[in-house]
Amino acid sequence: MAIKFNANEIRYIALFESMTGAMVKDCIIDEDNGKITFVVRNGDMGLAIGKKGSTVTKVQKAVDKGVEVIEHSEDITEFIKNLLSPAELNSIKVLQKENKEKIATVTTNATNKRIAIGKNGHNIEKAKLLAKRQHNINNIVLK
Repeated sequence: MAIKFNANEIRYIALFESMTGAMVKDCIIDEDNGKITFVVRNGDMGLAIGKKGSTVTKVQKAVDKGVEVIEHSEDITEFIKNLLSPAELNSIKVLQKENKEKIATVTTNATNKRIAIGKNGHNIEKAKLLAKRQHNINNIVLK
């Protein structure tokens, strides 16, 4: 699935890449919560964050918003684990239905389920959106 970025997203991606040296694969701007989420290429997490978080802090000051960085992975289960971090997950199963829909079922305990869902369901909704855009996963179910 090709991702189409708007002008704002393109500006933020260009700024992030020039400030960090990390390659951005995806970007979501959450105006309601004043936050930008960047999905960086596998292996670029260190570049994006910098020593003791110095690089990501500079980006936050430059954009005047909160910045979240998630590492991409070609492995669907690894990517879902990265999306739902810092929640500790027990297992991730990805099933493809007969109608070609992909559903990821994630099992965890009650405390980590709350972390994965986030305030007002914000974390899980963001995870579903990025999983759809990056790996064509139709839904993430928490158990």
